[in-house]
Amino acid sequence: SVGERGATLSGGQQQRISIARALLSNSKILILDDSTSSVDVETEYEIQQALQALLKNRTTFVITQRVSTIRNADKIVVLENGKIAEEGTHEALMAKKGGYYRIYQTLYEAQKPIVEAQMKQDSPAHKASQEEDAMK
Repeated sequence: SVGERGATLSGGQQQRISIARALLSNSKILILDDSTSSVDVETEYEIQQALQALLKNRTTFVITQRVSTIRNADKIVVLENGKIAEEGTHEALMAKKGGYYRIYQTLYEAQKPIVEAQMKQDSPAHKASQEEDAMK
């Protein structure tokens, strides 16, 4: 039983339903405000994988405190004290070694095992291996 207004759902379940509703509305612009904050890091990764295809050809604003959520974004905007401090791709911001770099380094240490697993799964060698396994 879901209960009145989803009262019996966990925070993570409520967030997943909110994401599903937003995607089903098929709008061209989507705003995800800390959409994975109530899920564990492994579930967040699964949600990210599912969202990659669904977010194609949509303008999506992702507001988050988890750097793993935005690694593959076309453009990252870093706000400090309500003002734009930096903007660019993950790679460009890391090369600048500014505020984004410092935040990423701090959070990366906390999430290191999961981020490394994500990077391995996203690697061309891993994807090729998965395709070979699927053909067997």
